[in-house]
Amino acid sequence: MELDPQQRRTLIWAGLAVVLTAFDGSVLVLALPAIASEFHARVPALSNLGSVLALGALGALPLATLADRFGRRRLIAVGVGGFSIANFASAFAPSLEALAILRLIAVCFEVLVGGVATALIVEEAPPGRRGQAVSVLAVLSGAGTGLTVIAYPVVAPHWRWLFLAGGIGLAAAPLIWMRLPEGRAWQRARFSGSALRLLIQPAWRRRLFVIAGTTALLAVLLEPAGLLFTLYASQVLRMSPVGISELIAVSGVAGGTCYVAGGFLTDRFGRRGPGTALTAATAMSAGLSFIGGTPVFVLGNVLWSSFASAATPVFGTWTAELFPTRARATAEAMGSVAAAVGSVAGLQVVGLLSQSVGLGIALGLTGVVAFAGSALLLLLPETRGSPLPD
Repeated sequence: MELDPQQRRTLIWAGLAVVLTAFDGSVLVLALPAIASEFHARVPALSNLGSVLALGALGALPLATLADRFGRRRLIAVGVGGFSIANFASAFAPSLEALAILRLIAVCFEVLVGGVATALIVEEAPPGRRGQAVSVLAVLSGAGTGLTVIAYPVVAPHWRWLFLAGGIGLAAAPLIWMRLPEGRAWQRARFSGSALRLLIQPAWRRRLFVIAGTTALLAVLLEPAGLLFTLYASQVLRMSPVGISELIAVSGVAGGTCYVAGGFLTDRFGRRGPGTALTAATAMSAGLSFIGGTPVFVLGNVLWSSFASAATPVFGTWTAELFPTRARATAEAMGSVAAAVGSVAGLQVVGLLSQSVGLGIALGLTGVVAFAGSALLLLLPETRGSPLPD
């Protein structure tokens, strides 16, 4: 993929922001068994923790509107600084409630950075290579998670040390502010009025509602499954921290390959067909992971990671192409808000059902809801190679 100097700088510095976001955001998931043990928390309490974290997307929405109004570069840098402060402070949380509040703040800025960075990369990439560009961003996100996977078994069960390490983003934020180029597509756009008012106009409203419905229904499964799978592996399957990290590493390698494959796939065959099929496969494999023993869990997680990774550049590129530059970051944040609603619903349902049918069955049942959400994507238009709407 041929890039000019500005595109390369954009990928480097936006990529750094994404690596830091993924590193910080994955600490809680990997260390959840140790956190639960230290604070004597059961599944319902952890579901409530996840519900609080999901609400962080609500705080990202007004910040995303600022990214549409005042530019991508500044808000990415501010987001990195914001979640780095919250992560560093998380190392000193005296209770599960205090940790929840600090993680809520961190999630707000992590969602902001993820959405704005994706919008920026799509806007700056060559039209025929947008999927590949987003796949590179996805690989970098996987690398950030990989750093956590490698580091945690070394320090386990001392989860606070990883949050301390997250403070490194405070040094990176000023560099991103100074060196990340502002998007040329954003500079060419003509802004008039509120981004939210623009998105509810007839030209964009149906697309917004479909994306919101899909992300909400997927989150009913993927948020509790993503948050609680280490707890399930540890407490139900009796896997060790090393074994869990090895599974995550294997899944990560498979996922990293599929990030690239998904980028090539969507640039070759479009968004609608691959996006719908991969999203449905993600829901099926994730849901089925929790209804068998260890072999089913291991195989299901590798497939889940593979399908979700391949879908990431497809879905990320597609959603960015569906909305105008004047409101693209806001649209990304609106999708995250919808995901937060689904996340809270899914976590509460899983927390309730786990008391009667067990954690695995509770997670498996939410897969039916997520699979239904993938079908909504068929209502969206194909956008491959289309000029980005202003």
